Amino acid sequence: MSLSLPVLAWGRRYDRATLLSDMLAALIVTLMLIPQSLAYALLAGLPPEVGLYASVAPLILYAIFGTSRVLAVGPVAVVSLMTAAAIGEHAVAGSQAYWAMAITLAFMSGAMLLLMGVLRLGFLANFLSHPVISGFISASGLLIAASQIKTLMGVKAEGHNFIDLIAALVGQIQNIHGLTLSVGVLATGFLFWVRRGLKPLLLRVGLNARVADAIAKAGPVAAIALTTLLTWAFQWQTQGLKIVGSVPQGLPPLTGPLWDMALWKALAVPALLLSVVGFVESVSVGQTLAAKRRQRIEPDQELVALGASNLSAAFTGGFPVTGGFARSVVNFDAGAQTPAAGVFTAIGITLASLLLTPALYYLPQATLAATIIVAVLSLVDLSILKKTWAYSKTDFMAVLATLIATLTVGVEMGLVIGVGLSLALFLFRTSRPHIAEVGLVPGTEHFRNIKRHQVLVSPRVLSLRVDESLYFANARALEDRVNDAVAINPHLEHVVLQCSAINDIDASALESLEAIENRLADSGLALHLSEVKGPVMDRLKDTHFLHDFRGHVFLTHYQAIQALSPEIIH
Repeated sequence: MSLSLPVLAWGRRYDRATLLSDMLAALIVTLMLIPQSLAYALLAGLPPEVGLYASVAPLILYAIFGTSRVLAVGPVAVVSLMTAAAIGEHAVAGSQAYWAMAITLAFMSGAMLLLMGVLRLGFLANFLSHPVISGFISASGLLIAASQIKTLMGVKAEGHNFIDLIAALVGQIQNIHGLTLSVGVLATGFLFWVRRGLKPLLLRVGLNARVADAIAKAGPVAAIALTTLLTWAFQWQTQGLKIVGSVPQGLPPLTGPLWDMALWKALAVPALLLSVVGFVESVSVGQTLAAKRRQRIEPDQELVALGASNLSAAFTGGFPVTGGFARSVVNFDAGAQTPAAGVFTAIGITLASLLLTPALYYLPQATLAATIIVAVLSLVDLSILKKTWAYSKTDFMAVLATLIATLTVGVEMGLVIGVGLSLALFLFRTSRPHIAEVGLVPGTEHFRNIKRHQVLVSPRVLSLRVDESLYFANARALEDRVNDAVAINPHLEHVVLQCSAINDIDASALESLEAIENRLADSGLALHLSEVKGPVMDRLKDTHFLHDFRGHVFLTHYQAIQALSPEIIH
């Protein structure tokens, strides 16, 4: 794969109007990203400033290599949770060793994504079905929200899964810290109101829609500023309210991964899962937003961009990142025209790291917990259970299994179980392909299922349409269907397989076709094919099956019936 630099495409047409639009969007996203970065770093078990570090270099690298005009890369809730799950077993959260492992995880994830991009493996994301991803993200959102409740309550509560965590929280009810709970609940309520009620209120008082939206998006900043100011004024930390404390001031440091092969082996699977989930989330957001402007993104190039972003995070003290849904939507709504908006956001985050970190000393941890809870609950979509139950029971089983496994076993195993069950259900479903006997619709050249339509058939000809590609798992089903039909029809002379829905025939299925033809020939019957697709015929033409084929391959099924059973036509 040749190196692609999308920045050269949009950079040539960059003008003053685009600059102003990007700078305005960057200002709004920066205000949103500062509290989110701090909160997601804490969620990952890292010092809050690491969230700021992870929001600078990745944005710049994505602007150079990314194909989405509005995707905002940085720390996100689900990836932060997966980071904590991956390295929580190897080091104590908040320690230097833990931070070094997070950097190593970012490096491994970046290298994997970059390699996948070079090898053009973006299609692998297709193995994560939407129901499985929806169930995984919803369960992760519930897990994250539950993990932050202890911070709102001002208690210590640990648990390896959702049930243990809830049980631990219930056991700590008598130890709730009143002031912490008050700050946390009020901040949570305020953030929910800002998200849904502030913009309509501002519009009613006459503000411009764009200005009202920008103010509403800055709600988390207002919550942080207010609770920080009140904590400083009333010295609430002396009354037991936990605060962020000292946040180092300065530019992101130069760092590097740990070159410990034993650690790399332990983190290999978590890094791969984290990479795939981050890529799927990023591409889903990018494609959705690109479609609204009639633009498009390149999945393989996105792998390269996300790989470069994570590698840059590893060398600047960060942790794994990906494209975030909420901030990308804000970036889009704020009018960002090019990835340069991300560069301006990185500049804003850098200035915040240099100038504003002393002001975060009195920031209550409960406020950051409230920020996380409000953000992640928007990811929870339990309606997917009702939708999939009504439409597809197999998809419902995959969603439910992913949801339950993630809540009870953990994020990594939850995702593995969901993907594994999806593939197993796919194999089960395709191992029993829909094979319809078809007949001629009177007065036409079309053939339809005899069970659904009034059609013409001949007792001498059996027309079967296989609505699935033929491969090892379903080849025997076709053999059984033909054998059953031959056994119950003593007048049968010809069997015609209509192949219009067959996109591929693997080696096992080819052997089954040979077996079917030999059995039919032994019984005095002939096997024929019709409407074989070009790519399938290209693979068959050099095989012994086609060279020794005793029947005919018809271009259309109508021609087959015309030749084998002309009385139906007439």
